[in-house]
Amino acid sequence: MNLFQTVFTGSNQALQAAQGVVKQIIEEKGRDHKVAFPDTAYFLPVIYAATGIKIKTVGDLEGALDIVKSLIVEEEKLENVLNSGLSTAVSAEIIEAVKYASQENPYENEPGIGFVSDPIIRSLGVPLVTGDIPGVAVLLGEAVDSESAGKVIKDYQSKGLLTFLTGKIIDQAVEAGVKMGLELRVIPLGYDVTSVIHVVSVAIRAALIFGNVEPGKLNDFLTYTKNRVPAFVNAFGPLSELVVSCGAGAIALGFPVICDTEVPEVPTCLLTQKDYDKTVKTSLEARNIKIKVTEIPIPVAFAAAFEGERIRKDDMFAEFGGSKTPSWELVVARDMGEVEDHKIEIIGPDIDTITETPGRLPLAVLVEVAGKNMQEDFEPVLERRLHYFMNYIEGVMHVGQRNITWIRIGKDAYAKGFRLKHIGEVIYAKMLDEFDSVVDKCQITIITDEQKVKELLSKDAEPKYIARDERLASLVDESVDTFYTCNLCQSFAPAHVCVVTPERLGLCGAVSWLDAKATKELDPHGPCQPIKKDGLEDETLGIWNEVNKAVEEISQGAVSRVTLYSLLVDPMTSCGCFECICGIMPEANGVVIVNREFGGQTPVGMTFGELASMTGGGVQTPGFMGHGRHFIASRKFISAEGGVQRIVWMPKELKEYVAEKLNATAKAEFGIENFVDMICDETISTDSEEVLNFLTEKGHPALVMDPMM
Repeated sequence: MNLFQTVFTGSNQALQAAQGVVKQIIEEKGRDHKVAFPDTAYFLPVIYAATGIKIKTVGDLEGALDIVKSLIVEEEKLENVLNSGLSTAVSAEIIEAVKYASQENPYENEPGIGFVSDPIIRSLGVPLVTGDIPGVAVLLGEAVDSESAGKVIKDYQSKGLLTFLTGKIIDQAVEAGVKMGLELRVIPLGYDVTSVIHVVSVAIRAALIFGNVEPGKLNDFLTYTKNRVPAFVNAFGPLSELVVSCGAGAIALGFPVICDTEVPEVPTCLLTQKDYDKTVKTSLEARNIKIKVTEIPIPVAFAAAFEGERIRKDDMFAEFGGSKTPSWELVVARDMGEVEDHKIEIIGPDIDTITETPGRLPLAVLVEVAGKNMQEDFEPVLERRLHYFMNYIEGVMHVGQRNITWIRIGKDAYAKGFRLKHIGEVIYAKMLDEFDSVVDKCQITIITDEQKVKELLSKDAEPKYIARDERLASLVDESVDTFYTCNLCQSFAPAHVCVVTPERLGLCGAVSWLDAKATKELDPHGPCQPIKKDGLEDETLGIWNEVNKAVEEISQGAVSRVTLYSLLVDPMTSCGCFECICGIMPEANGVVIVNREFGGQTPVGMTFGELASMTGGGVQTPGFMGHGRHFIASRKFISAEGGVQRIVWMPKELKEYVAEKLNATAKAEFGIENFVDMICDETISTDSEEVLNFLTEKGHPALVMDPMM
C-alpha cells in the first residue's frame, strides 16, 4: 500500500461525494435553505473551528467545498497527507449536514444517533476530568466476527471508556448482546463511514466549549485534541481508500489508529494488531491511557459505564424503596474498635427468597467506617458516593439518597448470581479504594427485615440526617475562615478555576464546600486547595485579595480578579460543564436561568447552547454566568445585584426542582411568599413582551428594583 496515494485517493472520493450531495440539495431546496446540526451553537463545528466560517445555508456549503479542495495537495509529504485527512473530515461534515438539511431526523430509522448535541458533550465534561471516562474509543468497520467485536466493546465498557461505533460493527454489537445507548457509554453513530465525523465534532467542540480555543486557529484545535482529548480509533476489516483517508484525519487530530489488517506502521500513530485479545491493550497503550482496576468479587460487570443503566419494570427482579417500601442508607464514622473490617451482614431475607417477580422488600444499607483521619463532616461525602458505587454495578439501578432511595436489581443480574451481599462487597471495595486516606476499616450491614429497617431509621438514621442538616444550615460563608479552589476541570479548561464556598458549590453541581474539604484531606496536593479568607476588599461583591491571588496563580495569569456574589462585575469563570447558565434580561430588570436539559428558546432569544457559548472555557462574561442547580436557592446567588428576587424566568422542570428551597430563601431574605409562582416558564411564554406582561400581572419584585445596568 502506498499510504500517501491511498489517502489522496480517499480524500478525492470524499470530495466528489460531497460535491454530489451539495449539488443535489441545491436543486431540491435552493441555496437559501437552512443547514444546521441539531442543538448546537457551533454551526457546522469542524468547519467553524478550522476556518471561523459560520455555515448557515445550503449555498454556504459551496464555499465549504473550496476549503476541501485547498486541503488536498497531492505531494508526498507528511503535512500534505494529514491535511488531506482533514479534508476528508470536512467532506464528511458536509455530507452529514446535507442529511440534516434534507430531513429533520435522518437517523430516525437506524440504530445510530448521528450528531451528538452540545448538552451531551457538556454532560460528559465531569466524568472525563474525574477519570470516570478514562478515554474515547472509536470503532469503525466490521470485525472478523460478532463474538470478537462484542468482546472488544465489552472490554472497553468494563473499563469505563466512551465507545462510538460506526459501520457494520453496530450490527455485530447487537448480535453479541452488547448493551448500548448514551446512558451506557456505547454509542452507535451510523452505518455510513461519514458518520464518524460526529466523533470528530465532539472532540472539536470540547476545544470550543471547555478550552475557549478561537475559531479559525486550526493548529490550536489540533494541539488541544491531541493533548486533552484521550481518543483513538480501531479500524476493523478491509481498509478502503476512504477509510484510510479518515484514519489520516484521526492521526492529524492526535488520535492513533489501530488496525486488524497489515498497514505501513507509523510508531504511536498507525499500528497493526490482528489479535483481538490484544486490541484493547494495544489501543490504551498507544494513547497512554492508564486504567485503575479494582477487583471486586461479584458475578456481574462493574464500571462507570453502567451508571446510566435503567432497569425497566419488565426486566426487574427485585425492587426496594421508590415509595413502595421503606428504604434508606447511612454512612457513619465509628471508633476503630467498633468496626470489624470487611464484615458484611445481611439481616432479613435475601432476594433469592422472592417467589414472584418483581419482588419488593424494604432495605437499609448501614455503612460504618473508621480511620485515624476520618471526620464526622466527611460522612455525607462518603454517603453520596453510594449512589455511584451501586449504579456502577451492571444490572443495578440506584436513585435518590438518605431515606428516599430507590433500588432495582435486574433479572439478568439475578440469573448470574447477584445477591445482596454483593452490594456489600462493592461498597467495601470502593470505600477503601477511593477513601483510603481516611477509611482504614469498613463494615456493611444490609437489612431487609421491615421492623428492623423502621426501627433503625427512627433510632439512628433520621437523627443523623437532622443533625447534618443543622450543621449544613450553620455553614454559611461568614461562618468559615477558609474557601477552597477546585481546578479539576483544568485538564479541559486551562483558564478556569472554581472558588467553592459553603453557600456556592462548584458550577458542575458535584463539588460542595464539604466535598472540597474532604478532597483536600484525601489528596493534599490535588485539585482542591484552601484559600484563607483574608484581605476583604468588597463584602457586597464578594472580593478577597487572597481569593484573587489564588485564582491568578492557578489560572496561570489568565484571570486576576473574581467576585463571588456578582453577575455583572468580574463574575467567576466557567469551564463548560455547568448545570445551568444565568443571563441578564434587561427589559425585565432581571435574569433568566436555563438548565442544560432544556432544548428550547429562552426569552433572551437564545438556547442554552447559545448562551453557554458566550461563557465557558475560563472566560469572564459580565451578565452571564454558569452555575449549579443548587446555587439558585442560595442567599448568595447574585446577591450583589439583589439576589434571587431578580429571577424572572426558568424552564418549568427546573423551577419545580428548586421551588421549595427557592421559596424559603425568598421568604427569609425578602419576605416574599410563594416567590416561584411569580417566575415565568416556557409553558407560559418565551416571548419577552409576554413574559413582561406575566411579571407585571404577578407583581414581580424585579420590575420595581433599581436598574441592573
